[in-house]
Amino acid sequence: MSQLTHYTTHFEKRSFPIVLVSDQVSNAPNIGSLFRIADAFGIEKIFFCGENIPVFGRRMTKTSRATEKVVPFEITEDIHSVIKQLQNNGYTIISLEITEKSQSIHTIDFSQYEKIALVIGDENFGINPETLYESNVIVHIDMFGQNSSMNVVQATNIVFYEITRQYLMAK
Repeated sequence: MSQLTHYTTHFEKRSFPIVLVSDQVSNAPNIGSLFRIADAFGIEKIFFCGENIPVFGRRMTKTSRATEKVVPFEITEDIHSVIKQLQNNGYTIISLEITEKSQSIHTIDFSQYEKIALVIGDENFGINPETLYESNVIVHIDMFGQNSSMNVVQATNIVFYEITRQYLMAK
């Protein structure tokens, strides 16, 4: 049995009604990884919100493996205008953050939402409180160790997997 390559896999290409909104994620390798997983999960677009977001550069492109060329993206400083625009276009704003009122991703029926905008936060400080207030739903990933957080890219992977799994199961 031989390993399949990018050219020999038979995965069906799909696109889901999901966008990613990045709130001040500024680590270049993380940004490259976000492009890569957005491509892998058929995400429509990425919005990079904040100041001095290093979307271009060797460290980012090394990690992205050229997916920044195929995943549509936009860079803007004002996350609140992006949130408002997405809400006006029928997106449910779902923020990934551990809060007193957040719900486990295992208790949410993501397939009930026609379009989803997943908001993720800064590597050190998470999503800003104003954006959490603008969110329709706040979700978290159940964790069972001593740590109360994980890398933003790894967490985004887990949530994209769950959302797309549920979308596929609902069809």
